[in-house]
Amino acid sequence: MASEEQRLQAVAFDAYGTLFDVFSIGALAEDLFPGKGKIIAQVWRDKQIEYTRLRTLCGRYENFWQCTQDALRFVDRALQLDMSSAQRDDLLDAYRRLKPFNENVRALERLRAMGLKLAILSNGNLDMLETVVGAAAMTSHFDYLLSVDSVRKFKTAPEAYQLAPDAFGCSARQILFASSNGWDIAGATWFGFTTFWVNRSAQPAEELIPPHAEGRSLDDLVRFAANRVP
Repeated sequence: MASEEQRLQAVAFDAYGTLFDVFSIGALAEDLFPGKGKIIAQVWRDKQIEYTRLRTLCGRYENFWQCTQDALRFVDRALQLDMSSAQRDDLLDAYRRLKPFNENVRALERLRAMGLKLAILSNGNLDMLETVVGAAAMTSHFDYLLSVDSVRKFKTAPEAYQLAPDAFGCSARQILFASSNGWDIAGATWFGFTTFWVNRSAQPAEELIPPHAEGRSLDDLVRFAANRVP
C-alpha cells in the first residue's frame, strides 16, 4: 500500500505516441509513395520533435502544428518525394486524426473508476488536441486538455510540465505522468512526477534517469495505478 505522499490523485498523458499512434500515418504515406511509407513516418516524427527542441532552446517558439508542417516539408525535400499540395494536405489531415491505440478507452474508464482525474499534457496546440481526441470519441474521458502552447515552451521545459500540477491542484509526485517517449519520461521524472513509461516497442532505456515503472500498454499502467490510489 502506498504512503499518503505517494498516493496518486491524477494521471497526465502525453498524446502523440502514447494515446495516438504517430506511425499509423505510414499507411497513408505508403499509399501515396509506395515503398516509402515507413521512412516518411519516421523522418517526419524525428524532425518534428527536433524542431520543438531547437525552438525551445533558442527561444523561437512556433506552435506544434507549425512544427509538424515544417517537418513534413523537410521530409519532402530530404526524400525527394516531389509531394503535391493535395498529397501534403492529405497527410496533414490524417495527422490531425491519428489512430488511437486499442486499449485507450478501456484503460481510461478503469482509471476514472478509481477516482483519478485525467488530463492530456501535450506539445500539441489546443486545436490539434481537440481534433484528435474528438475524432477518437475520447473527449468525455478527460478533465483537462493541457497544451504547452499556453507557456510557449515545449517539453521537456519545466514550465510545460508545471501545467499539470497547476491544473490538478496537487503536487507533481501525486500525478502519474505517462508517455511512450523515453526523453519525455526522463524530463517528467526530473520534474518530479511519478512516471510510467509506456514502452510499446520495447526500446532500451535512456541513459538519463529511470521511470518509476514501465509497461507495454495502458493496461499495465492501470495495474500500477491501482496500488497507488487513495
